[in-house]
Amino acid sequence: MAVYVDEAIWRWAGRNWCHLLADDTEELHRFAARIGVHRLLYQGPPKTSAPHYDITGFERDRAVRLGAIACGREEIVAVFRRVKVKNGKVHKPRPKAVAMVRESA
Repeated sequence: MAVYVDEAIWRWAGRNWCHLLADDTEELHRFAARIGVHRLLYQGPPKTSAPHYDITGFERDRAVRLGAIACGREEIVAVFRRVKVKNGKVHKPRPKAVAMVRESA
């Protein structure tokens, strides 16, 4: 099984961020712990459709040193699609009144 990271290009809160994904969710959690990322930072179903962690560029460097596979955009999207949980992300239906207001605007 493998762990993957994309490029740290997403700027937020003064840092560059990227995604940490793995072929197996348990492997993802084990690897995140190895690089010092707390389990509370895990993002997965039902809030997101693919199990992952958002990590900083600093954590990314540590991940690559410990064996994570550095990926470009196309590669990480392919991994995302492969590990995506079918019907993992739950979409809340909009209340009817809000939907009607938005449609009439």
